[in-house]
Amino acid sequence: MNTNDTIDDIAWQTLIQAVAEQFSDLTIKRGFQYYKQGLVHALQAADPGHVEAVVEGGEHYRVDLNVNRLAESRCSCPASGHCKHMTAVLLDFVGKQGRSVHAIVNAHSTAIFRPSEAALPHEAPSTRKGEPVDALREKAAQIPSMSIAEWHGLFKLCITPLEFSSPNAHFARNAIDLIYAVKPDLSPVMAQLFALHAHLFLLMKLVKPVQQPVRLGSTYMGYHTQVAADELLEAIHRTLEDGLDISTEPEHWPRVIKTLTYLRRQMLTEPKGSQYVFAVYDGLWLKWIHPNQEDTAIYSEELQKLQTAEEELGGTLSRQPWMLAQSRIHFLIGEDRQAWTWLQTADKGSIIPHEFLVSFLKILVTTEDWPRLQAWLVQIAPMLSSRRKGHLQDYMSYWNMAVEQLPGSETQMWKTLADMLPYSREIYEETLLAYGQWQKWMDMQLSTGKEPLDIRVSVLQPIEKNAPELLLPFYHQAVERYILLKNRSSYKAAVKLLKRLSKLYKKMKREERWEQFMLAFTSRHSRLRALQEELRKGKLIS
Repeated sequence: MNTNDTIDDIAWQTLIQAVAEQFSDLTIKRGFQYYKQGLVHALQAADPGHVEAVVEGGEHYRVDLNVNRLAESRCSCPASGHCKHMTAVLLDFVGKQGRSVHAIVNAHSTAIFRPSEAALPHEAPSTRKGEPVDALREKAAQIPSMSIAEWHGLFKLCITPLEFSSPNAHFARNAIDLIYAVKPDLSPVMAQLFALHAHLFLLMKLVKPVQQPVRLGSTYMGYHTQVAADELLEAIHRTLEDGLDISTEPEHWPRVIKTLTYLRRQMLTEPKGSQYVFAVYDGLWLKWIHPNQEDTAIYSEELQKLQTAEEELGGTLSRQPWMLAQSRIHFLIGEDRQAWTWLQTADKGSIIPHEFLVSFLKILVTTEDWPRLQAWLVQIAPMLSSRRKGHLQDYMSYWNMAVEQLPGSETQMWKTLADMLPYSREIYEETLLAYGQWQKWMDMQLSTGKEPLDIRVSVLQPIEKNAPELLLPFYHQAVERYILLKNRSSYKAAVKLLKRLSKLYKKMKREERWEQFMLAFTSRHSRLRALQEELRKGKLIS
């Protein structure tokens, strides 16, 4: 199974049902937290139907996930049966498949969910509470001439039957069904705007009213509300990703600008710790406004409005989205130094989302602006220094592209990675190996006292093949450390390394030197009877 292949619809429904049957709801929710924290690493396809990964927990646990037969999945953690680590890997897998992560998270309800009668568009008007369907449809027919505020007022009337529902994914899905039940025939651009605002209206209903301030102005959102908000945001991103061909309906451009005004206002007062509205605001600029607007006036106007907001909103201003928004606008008009200044200021206040930082790199790769990509890689490095390895691997993929296009940038890459130490140690070591920098890699192992037996054989194989002499001091020093421990297990470890040394000397055609070493070694440790026994078992001495 290739992790890039898409699961067909039948297999997808089967998988959801299997998760509901075999995983408890609590286990799924715990796995979701692991997934959200980016604790799944090294996801790769194994045999057909199998996915292997490592999950960070109390330790690093290896998971062998059988997607077609979940009951046969295995994890190295102490838990018996299906565990949260398997769930985390499954969520990471389906996310890469382009499927809804939350469908798995809510498997216990998704597998058996059917829209409520209130959500069905064909129902009789008398079965609904509030305004009759026909009256709502009559109002909705005026959508092309209504303002955005009037749209949202209509949406509010549509979801009246759900007034006392809990703010969860079921509420959001049913609410969307009710809104779409009255949707009239619209032009392509108007249909896209309708879809955007329908989901945005519900997102605002979930995100802003329910946020409850706790400790020092931070915010809290219930788990089920977060799931619903995430689903709505995914739907909004899909709408934005489709792009907007405004050239076919230029008369609707003012409504796009009014949408921007609405989003700006909501984004600048978004509760601390929540960036749902900012994500929509940013996506609107990247996917709809920037591709359709070359006139720099709109960017200057937006920067001016953002600057004015600081004085107007005062203490209610949500500062991180405010700063990130300005960094994005400056970036879009090529003013990188100003963009970096805003990012650096934002980074001092709180952690900038990884996805936002990497989005700059993604755009520059798309436009093939390699010198600018190199500059951005250097500038955002300090902001990524404390990130997890998985995030740094993503970052490194862009460095690899930059070096491929601009070979001269490799020197800067090494300097940047070194400046990010110690956080970048793992990715730095992996990159040294990938670029054949065997000596530098070995110097790092020797300087940190890394044990050879803690390193996978597959990692050492390229060095053994290309620069075997570098492994000699690495193995010899470790052998001496093991001997000093003077216990049976350490002697066994020493023998394992001595066997590797024997092969290395033979590979280098220096058998005579190996024999001289072994004579001196056995003589020096002749009084260690347990060691002598292990050497005999390993057939290193007779």
